[in-house]
Amino acid sequence: MFRPVYLDHNATTQLDPTVLVAMLPWLDSRFGNASSLHEYGRQARQAIDEARQKVAAAANAHPTEVVFTSGGSEANNLFLKGAAACLKPGLLAVSAVEHPCVLKPAAQLARQGWELRHLAVDGAGRVKIEDYAEVLLDKPKLLSIMLANNETGVIQDVAALANAASGTGAWFHSDAVQALGKLAIDFRALNAAGVHAMTLSAHKAGGPKGAAALILDKRVELQPLIAGGGHERGLRSGTENVPAIVGFGVAAELAAARVAELPVRMRAMQLKLESGLVGLGARIFATDARRLPNTSYFAFPNIDGETLVGKLDREGFAVASGAACSSANPEPSHVLRAMGFAPDVARGAVRVSLGTANTEAEIEQFINALQVTVGRLQGLTAVN
Repeated sequence: MFRPVYLDHNATTQLDPTVLVAMLPWLDSRFGNASSLHEYGRQARQAIDEARQKVAAAANAHPTEVVFTSGGSEANNLFLKGAAACLKPGLLAVSAVEHPCVLKPAAQLARQGWELRHLAVDGAGRVKIEDYAEVLLDKPKLLSIMLANNETGVIQDVAALANAASGTGAWFHSDAVQALGKLAIDFRALNAAGVHAMTLSAHKAGGPKGAAALILDKRVELQPLIAGGGHERGLRSGTENVPAIVGFGVAAELAAARVAELPVRMRAMQLKLESGLVGLGARIFATDARRLPNTSYFAFPNIDGETLVGKLDREGFAVASGAACSSANPEPSHVLRAMGFAPDVARGAVRVSLGTANTEAEIEQFINALQVTVGRLQGLTAVN
């Protein structure tokens, strides 16, 4: 069976074998509802409690601050819409490079009377401090700035941004979905700096799809998106997805154990990859900013990103032409547009995101395949 080399880990990761083993009993003999009082239910409740402790430990949070959701999109929506429902409409500010699952609920709130501002970023994808300072003068009620960007890998100085906002009274949220396993996450320190909520997701770090968490300062009042039986401290009703939550706990535990070593290995492969890309004439985005050690975002002049992704797939390499959740959208990357790049440049963007199983040999193979593929496409462009 043909299996392309997988270089799209910011979209999703393969389920870690250890995670799968931990999940299997909860898909078979341990099928109880965690709200039931009998032995089956008590086993499920204990498993959820243990997973909550593991996720909290990985983020240096308290277990009571972990609210399980079905995914990062739900967690982001829960914070923005849930907090907005408990406040009078006011100023909501989000960075211009947020994932659509922050931008779109923010736009919905704007249609409900909130004033929405998109925080400008510089050419490297970092929030512009001058623009941010101006927004803070207008006393925002809600702020959401991601920790690490899913396309460029750019890491925002969330602690400094939150600290600057601490005198405004705003609730500050950060989408940290891309950070788990790639960066050391310390919610306690971030919370002390002024971050009130943070989103994590299992499937970005060797866990299953269908499990995520909103790490939430208990002083923040949220209106639940889903009303019902009062699960998750009344913030997220619905029978818990025990297998996925168990898997999330194990994945978080593994990610925390590897975070000292894995980024170092990924950074070495990233440097090798980007050296090869520069040699082929690629433009690499956001190189002036601090980035995730696994993410490289680049483009070749006059080559369409989606076309290049398709050609590379046939050559045996799975990469992305932007955010996977927006891959059906033909519009150029909103992240690169916010960074000041023209639409034709943004349409050429291709992302490589490395994972735990990738090797330097695969990087060499990829560069060789890329050289041939780009050469062919450039030849076609020259003919036209």
